[in-house]
Amino acid sequence: MDQFKQISAFVEAATRGSLSAAARAEGVTPAIVGRRLDALEHRLGVRLLTRTTRRLTLTFEGQAFLEDCQRLLNDLANAEASVSLGGVKASGHLKVSAPAGFGRVHVAPHVAGFLDAHPEVTVNLDLSDRLVDLVNESIDCAVRIGELTDSSLVSVRLGDMRRMVVASPDYVARQGAPATLDDLARHECLSLGQQRGWTFRDPAQPGTTATIKVAGRLECNDGAVLREWALAGRGLAWRSMWEVGEDLRTGRLVSVLDEFAAPPLGIYAVFPQRRQLPLRVRLFIDLLKHTYGRADYWGRSA
Repeated sequence: MDQFKQISAFVEAATRGSLSAAARAEGVTPAIVGRRLDALEHRLGVRLLTRTTRRLTLTFEGQAFLEDCQRLLNDLANAEASVSLGGVKASGHLKVSAPAGFGRVHVAPHVAGFLDAHPEVTVNLDLSDRLVDLVNESIDCAVRIGELTDSSLVSVRLGDMRRMVVASPDYVARQGAPATLDDLARHECLSLGQQRGWTFRDPAQPGTTATIKVAGRLECNDGAVLREWALAGRGLAWRSMWEVGEDLRTGRLVSVLDEFAAPPLGIYAVFPQRRQLPLRVRLFIDLLKHTYGRADYWGRSA
């Protein structure tokens, strides 16, 4: 019990930014929260928070520990909910946010089936490429791809997403397939802009990645257009599996330089820290996790 109270106090203090705010959330005094943090750091033998009279700052170790603790508390709340739910049905309003392109193809199609399975739930799906403020915009959960930076949010990994270089079979037949990263310099590369590069495993330094600036006669800030140009044989494009998986499966596109592909990015559901996640949110996250986790979902195994 003491360990749980220590972890809970740490999460509240780290996400709320002060001992007093954590104490209000825990229903105790700031002094008690401080003692629990001291006991936790003593037990672990590491400093988790740097405390001043004005603010709390996470150390490097504290940041990593916070993410694990948030998942632990969320899993515990979900476990308790699973036991106590009985015949309770999901209900209420669910507000979800997702990147525009990804959400249009890989979130929106699953909403209808979710509503069919849970007729007492209503859904508002916000598709936007801006970084939404979950708390101030009353968003229950957001789907995000890549590195997560907001430590105040809890995350659940839904799946993995690879990016790869693709081209039409016609382009490869005419121009050949690049065999090395240096070969990209002689190819038409369809890019989002000269300031954006393509990321690969660095063959010179195993375990690291390298970003290569590419060039070509065509640029566009819309990834869907780059895919269409690649299908039309206009050049090579560096696209995500969620965009081109079906094209690869059907042979409309082929991938090249696979041996240099960067490690996959994570697809996450993120949501504000809560004692107990509403059933409608938990079930929707479970649906996406199950769907994205299927090896055949993306058109070919990612």
